[in-house]
Amino acid sequence: MTHTIVELIAEYGVLLVFLNVLVEQAGAPLPAVPTLVVAGALISAGKLPLVPVLLVALIACLLSDLVWYWAGRHFGAAVLRTLCRISLSPDSCVKQSELRFQRWGGQILLIAKFVPGLSTIAPPMVGALKLRPHVFLFLDGLGSLIWAGVMVGLGYVFAQQIDHVLMMLASAGIVAIEFVGALLMAYILVKWWQRRRLLLSLRLARITVDELHGMIEGGEEPVVVDVRSQATRVVDNRIIPGAVMVNLGGIEQELDHVPIDRAVVIYCSCPNEVSAAKAAKTLMMQGYRRVRPLLGGLDAWADAGYEIQFLPATENIDLSSVTIASGHAR
Repeated sequence: MTHTIVELIAEYGVLLVFLNVLVEQAGAPLPAVPTLVVAGALISAGKLPLVPVLLVALIACLLSDLVWYWAGRHFGAAVLRTLCRISLSPDSCVKQSELRFQRWGGQILLIAKFVPGLSTIAPPMVGALKLRPHVFLFLDGLGSLIWAGVMVGLGYVFAQQIDHVLMMLASAGIVAIEFVGALLMAYILVKWWQRRRLLLSLRLARITVDELHGMIEGGEEPVVVDVRSQATRVVDNRIIPGAVMVNLGGIEQELDHVPIDRAVVIYCSCPNEVSAAKAAKTLMMQGYRRVRPLLGGLDAWADAGYEIQFLPATENIDLSSVTIASGHAR
């Protein structure tokens, strides 16, 4: 039994690497790093070939990432919202990824695989922001190859220690399989609990779009605040008429001129209004007494048929192309 399991891993290792990387990059909570590290150890022992392992890892990354890139390019912000709904990671990962993309441009693909939560979100994001296909293929392929090479390299360097662990697992037989399965289930449960805890911590009374529209029509003049990131406004340039666009990280400074007894309604476009709820809590800690997130956000306002304005081109940032030679967005 000890050698049988190891031999099976060695025999089907290339296929396992391909399948594991493919499903992980597609968004499934099945980490591929342990598989790549073990593959590196088997390469050190001469039981797996180096080039095929790296090649299938690269192909798996490109296949999954191209699908997400295409989806982002054709469906835009809707894809990012869908990822938020199905992801086990807290919804703020999309907001953080958007901010990273504003700073790095398309070159975020070079490090995306190393950042939890960013690997799956980066391809549809750059697709939605119209990064050119040949630039995407170059940067994503290079980033994927670097990531796979680093993980396989770690397994190669620490081959003796990993081989010892493999032998222990093989000796344990079915117990080891159950243990690994339990670890995977624990990982999924932890991620689920993190998401649930975030949503519970941001549980605030929301205002509906009908209530907001009624306030505006009734002359109450609430301050409507858009806390979406700049990258999101490029993908979706709709805004509620009269909305003030602010940076989530500095909302208390940007609204310091607003009286604390003024009605403030904050909206975003993320599921569960996570960003809007965070902003509302920040303002409440500053003493604001009439601040509420907008239930359903911008999409709910548009779906209700209320007036929508569009940002002029000068308000948008151009992240549609990257000059590889100079290494910056233009």
